[in-house]
Order: sequence, then structure tokens, then C-alpha cells
Amino acid sequence: MKDRIQEVRQNALSALEEARDEKAVADLAVRFLGRKGEVSALLREVSSLPVEVRPEAGQLANILKKELSSAFEAAEKRLAEAAAETAGTLDVTLPGRRLAQGRFHPLTQVCDEICRAFVRMGFSVVEGPEVEADYYNFEALNFPPEHPARDMQDTFFVSEKVVLRTHTSPLQVRTMEKTRPPVRVIAPGKVYRCDSDITHTPMFQQVEGLVVDEGIRFSDLKGVLAAFVHQIFAPDTPLRFRPSFFPFTEPSAEVDIGCVMCDGSGCRVCGHTGWLEILGSGMVHPAVFENVGYDPEKYTGFAFGLGVERIAMLKYGIDDIRRFYENDARFLGQF
Repeated sequence: MKDRIQEVRQNALSALEEARDEKAVADLAVRFLGRKGEVSALLREVSSLPVEVRPEAGQLANILKKELSSAFEAAEKRLAEAAAETAGTLDVTLPGRRLAQGRFHPLTQVCDEICRAFVRMGFSVVEGPEVEADYYNFEALNFPPEHPARDMQDTFFVSEKVVLRTHTSPLQVRTMEKTRPPVRVIAPGKVYRCDSDITHTPMFQQVEGLVVDEGIRFSDLKGVLAAFVHQIFAPDTPLRFRPSFFPFTEPSAEVDIGCVMCDGSGCRVCGHTGWLEILGSGMVHPAVFENVGYDPEKYTGFAFGLGVERIAMLKYGIDDIRRFYENDARFLGQF
């Protein structure tokens, strides 16, 4: 019995030396001093020993119980004090915390996708100032000073002759001033208008395009825009051209696609028409060519413009443009 008691003592003290936290000590206390622990088992065995050795064995077992109880209490106190001293310090044994991974804003993703579609068709990308001269934003694009179409733009005026650009069309004029035909460019960028509701924001993004050369026809415009639509949306997406008006193009047309929400059957989003407007387009007005020094008898061209937010809303089924600018990480993290 003495050997058994000594063996339990050695096992308990050895295990206690290896314990590195309070939980480990508590587990050892249960293992050795619990109701079904090893010391409790020894005490139960004492009653089955011969009468002449029972007192000594019981005394040794009780001494062991007290000794281990004191050892466990001392170990718990020591580990608790050590934990308090190191609180707030770096524990290099803990696993690292994974950092949240950044990603592109959904509008940036859609704008890049739009630009790649046109670049694959041979277009170059041009950029320019967002604070623009009235001449480039309006006059050179066939907007005379009193033209009623200026009222459609809802312009932010910096001064009488300086505005926040209302479209990226000024880059078409700037490009033609510096470049002789052939011209094939797209102009992505931010634009500004005094408008704000579920489908408009004071600042939004556009991608406009321009093609100029000899013999450019309206059929070329239709082919380019059809190829674009079928790259951005489904390859079988239907589209149609409706007559419209823009001061810098003649003839002009709005481009509609079959509603992506209802597959053209008619719903609330498309006003039960089965069609959704996505961009404006047309053949460049001869007056614009004259303003940049191109011969309108020799050159023809087409231009188009689309809103990045509009395309993103249709691609992702979003019904409020303001969601893109609310900085809600739960919303943005879906893209």
C-alpha cells in the first residue's frame, strides 16, 4: 500500500510540474482528488486492508490528500499571478488573426469590365479634367449659350465660364483637337449634376466613346454597341435603337436592351414594356467637326455614352443607386 501511495504522489507532482495554465491544474485536481480520483480510490481500499495495517495506511493516504491539495492550490495561485503579470502582452503562441481582404468597389469592377470590352474592339482610353471650361463642356459640343439642352444638364458652376463637367464628352473635343482621324477612344470618368434620388446622384461615372474616320456609318455604331451589350450581358440579349435628340449628334438614338429582370415579359422595373434604356448614341454632328477643324464632308463618326452605375444596377439587380455610395461594407462585400 505504501508503494501505491508513493506512486500516486510521484505521478501527481510530476503532472503538476508540467501544467502550464489554471485549467490544466483543475483537470489534475479532478483526476487525483475528485470523487472518482486516484487518492479517493486509495482511501476506499484502506477499509479492505488487514486490521493491523489499516491505521497506518489510512494515515498515509490522508497525508497524501492534504499534500496534493496544498500543491494544487499553490500551483493555481502561481499561475494566476503569472497570467496577471503578462496580461496585455503579446502571446506569440496564439494563432495569427486573419486580416480582412480588400477588394475593388463594384463600380470600379463594372467600369473596368466596360473598358476592357471596348479595348478588345480597338479603342484607346483617354482621361481629362473634371473641372472643365464651359467651351469644352457645352459650346464645342454644339450647345449655344441659350440652348435649352443646357437646362437638361443641371450643371454645377464654378464660375461663369468654368463648370464641373456634366459628361465626359469634353474629352472627345480635346482628343479631336490633338489628333487627326482615324480616332477610336473611350473616356471613362466622374461627372457631376445637380440631381439626387434613387436613380441619380450628384456625382456618378460615365464611359463615353468616339469613332471618327472616312466612311463611318450608323451601321458601324449599331455593330459596336451590339458587340458591347453581348459582352457585358448575355450573348442573346436583345437590343433596339429609338430616335432621340442630343445637340452633338444627328441622327441620335437611345439604346434599350431586353429587361434583365423579367426577360422581356414586362415587370415593375421596365414599366411593363420589356425594355430598359442603357445608353445614348448617334452620328457626330457636323458642327462639332467644324469646331475641331475636321472636314465634315470628308469625315463621319459616331459617339455614345453610358452610365456605369446604370450598367451595374442592371447587372446586379440593384434598385437604388445610392447603395453604391453609402460605404456599407456588408453591401460592398458581396461583389
